[in-house]
Amino acid sequence: MTIDYRTDSSVSAESLAGLYGAVDWSAYTEDPARLQATVAASLRVVTAWDGERLVGLARDVGDGLSIVYLQDVLVAPDHQCGGVGRELLTRVFAPFADVRQKVLLTDDEPRQAAFYESLGFTEIGQFEHPLRAFVRFD
Repeated sequence: MTIDYRTDSSVSAESLAGLYGAVDWSAYTEDPARLQATVAASLRVVTAWDGERLVGLARDVGDGLSIVYLQDVLVAPDHQCGGVGRELLTRVFAPFADVRQKVLLTDDEPRQAAFYESLGFTEIGQFEHPLRAFVRFD
């Protein structure tokens, strides 16, 4: 299997809804036009394609100078555990090597924690200096 990685935020709503639906991110698929607009408005988007099928996506938001948030990283279930997620993260953060803060919020799943830790991320409670994180979902 050869995966084609692209840096392009102009992905069809249908392709996005298919990928987000495949990983059960239904809050995103309720409004495909809004999902497409959020991806298009991202700071950077890297996609993974198996032929004509979108099988992975990572996107950053932020100012790209002092902070970059990894908003989404997802890989179709039949392409997981093959290095696609790691490659997406490497590519989506590549232009921001000099940015001090790279942040993400994720679910409390051991597999995800191990994946992000393997890429150099540290859970906020493990920092030497006390930090707090706040989030509001409406």
